[in-house]
Amino acid sequence: MGNRIPAAVGTRRTLATVDVAPREVLLTHAGVSVYHGGYGSALAPDPRAPGYFYLLTDRGPNFDVPDPAKKAFAVPTFRPHIGRFARRGEVLVRVATIPFTGEDGAPLTGLPHPPSEGGTGEIPIALDGNVLPFDAAGIDPEGLAALADGSFWISDEYGPSLIHVSPEGRVLERVSPHAGTRRLPRVFARRWPNRGLEAVAMLPDGRTLATIAQSALDNPAPGTGATSATVRLLLFDTTTGTTRQYLYLQEAPGLSNSALAALAPTTLLTIEHDRRFTHDRLAPSIIKRIYAVDLAGATDVSDPAGTPHGLLAGGRTLETLSADELLAAGIRPARKTLLSDLVALGYPHDKPEGLAVVGDTLAVLNDDDFGIDSDGAGGIQPKMLPGTDTVNRNLVTFIPFDAAFRTA
Repeated sequence: MGNRIPAAVGTRRTLATVDVAPREVLLTHAGVSVYHGGYGSALAPDPRAPGYFYLLTDRGPNFDVPDPAKKAFAVPTFRPHIGRFARRGEVLVRVATIPFTGEDGAPLTGLPHPPSEGGTGEIPIALDGNVLPFDAAGIDPEGLAALADGSFWISDEYGPSLIHVSPEGRVLERVSPHAGTRRLPRVFARRWPNRGLEAVAMLPDGRTLATIAQSALDNPAPGTGATSATVRLLLFDTTTGTTRQYLYLQEAPGLSNSALAALAPTTLLTIEHDRRFTHDRLAPSIIKRIYAVDLAGATDVSDPAGTPHGLLAGGRTLETLSADELLAAGIRPARKTLLSDLVALGYPHDKPEGLAVVGDTLAVLNDDDFGIDSDGAGGIQPKMLPGTDTVNRNLVTFIPFDAAFRTA
């Protein structure tokens, strides 16, 4: 039986949610609690133990300040890591942590790279405004694939990179567009800062990783990503190091693809959204959707020459072409099919960033940003769910879907 994709899933209006615990206070500053939490980057079922899940932290509690060149880190010593959780009733309970260490065994921080290869242009500062050191080995983890041998692949926004880590969290390999015997295509170095490789999933063959940029690349120049809806999806053969590239067309420029889950050799699920709260009265979310992405028939847009701008069409980068212009150039993007409209379901969070297939449900994890947000004046305030008196927290939402959508 081939793939059978229903017109929509999650038509039942009751969403089952599971809490993520514990929720510790990392720091209290000016009366505002910074929570841990922070397991909002990705979600992956443990392939060796039903009922267990791996959740991935972000780089650490951070927020914007009035100076756009700077990024404030509330807890600079925070170590990004994987948490292992067991489902116990309506709660995911953390049973272990797997902190990341470098190939030399040194702890990895979430601080940004210096202004060179992999740099985001951010100057890290502390809560008091003092400048923090860069970390050339820092990691901004956003995607997680858990393998049957106990190891993991992480997608990292800084490089951007694909990072293979041992079951204990030690870096085994870091694959980026910049250096190494195995590299990502050079064009990915043009990722829009903080919108790099946002998600990763292992295909059923157990050797091919799929990863997707959060938004369009800044290709050919900074600012392109904010005006383009053409996102690159990459397949990386972990055995040979070879890659293939495909295009995914977002509903509008500037949206985010924040998660991937693999269903078949050519079929993935992704979340596309506008980073807004559903119930925000001033600027409510409009697009927060789960799509099935079919790569069968899509054009591989790899650049045999490996140039910094990638494959060109009529002398132009692919990010600057409209959908009609891509087709006229003989380039077919991946086909996408709507599976679930999270706004219509009343999903309350702004950033759904984890996605997994668990039995006959889709599991969606939100990014809680450690319960904090910028106050717009250089400080922090609680990140509240609009219309409530609740500080945002990590929850896993389970959405029923047609079990026939699986490949048999």
